[in-house]
Amino acid sequence: MLKSLLSDDLPKSRWLALLLVAILIGLAVAPFLFPGAKSLNVAARICVFIVLAASFDLLLGYTGIVSFAHTMFFGIGAYGVAIALTRMGPGWDAVAVGVGAGLVLAIALAVLIGLFSLRLRTIFFAMITLAVASAFAILASQLSDLTGGEDGLNYRLPVALRPSFKLFEGFNGRLLDYYIVFFVSLALLLGMLRIVNSPFGSVLMAIRENPFRAEAIGYRTVVYRTLASCIAAAAAALAGALLALWSAQASPDTTLSFDIMVDILLMVVIGGMGTMYGAVVGAVLLVLAQNYLQALLGDRWLLWLGLAFILCVYFFPTGIVGRLRRR
Repeated sequence: MLKSLLSDDLPKSRWLALLLVAILIGLAVAPFLFPGAKSLNVAARICVFIVLAASFDLLLGYTGIVSFAHTMFFGIGAYGVAIALTRMGPGWDAVAVGVGAGLVLAIALAVLIGLFSLRLRTIFFAMITLAVASAFAILASQLSDLTGGEDGLNYRLPVALRPSFKLFEGFNGRLLDYYIVFFVSLALLLGMLRIVNSPFGSVLMAIRENPFRAEAIGYRTVVYRTLASCIAAAAAALAGALLALWSAQASPDTTLSFDIMVDILLMVVIGGMGTMYGAVVGAVLLVLAQNYLQALLGDRWLLWLGLAFILCVYFFPTGIVGRLRRR
């Protein structure tokens, strides 16, 4: 059953298996094991960024697509929920409309970018996605009537997700919100694990290794790359929607910033490209470092984080997961 759940992609390392189990259990019991608003917020952000990093790894690690527009899809999902809750009120119908609209827009943009740009060489495609993402971030900042401008949007969540709502003794709406984020993130991760271990995923890896050979044996590489982009965009939009449901606010800095793009790239590289487990490990390490390393090391925490990243790349060129699997 475990093999089926993990799509026959077992950790293949005792230490990696123990690490993944520890992460799963830690996130599952985080509200009770680590009480406090900050700890709960960190755990929720880890769940969201696991999905975001895994969806980016689907592009970079499995398909060989270098895209800088991934945070744009993340922001679309977040703003979809935020705008719907702001305009329609704090109801589940608004959440459904926001998630649906965000998914439709993200997939439509992924199709347009893919069909018009994926025929180009890698560097030119990367530059086009960077330009599109930058334009979208500027647009979000300028359309203040719709997006709240630089300040973003603050809105009320559905009643069942508010801290004042009591489902039963010791379990309030905030905990319900967290477990929605946790279980949806887990389902999305397992879904992407299924995709990359399917025949479709095998074609993506063949395209990554040699697109000309894949084209020669009958696979339309542009179509497969566009489909991969759509799947990754949808997953990123859903991650953005989860963040919006958790934080009750959406702004360019928290959803569309290029710093987030750098963060998810670091997560994928540190954890290990071409493996969904690498996205999990990388997201956990980086989110923890961002939230706790700064408190421990003060203003120089970025220097130490940079040194740690250099050492990680030097000693683990295939990422932490790749090194553990080789052992």
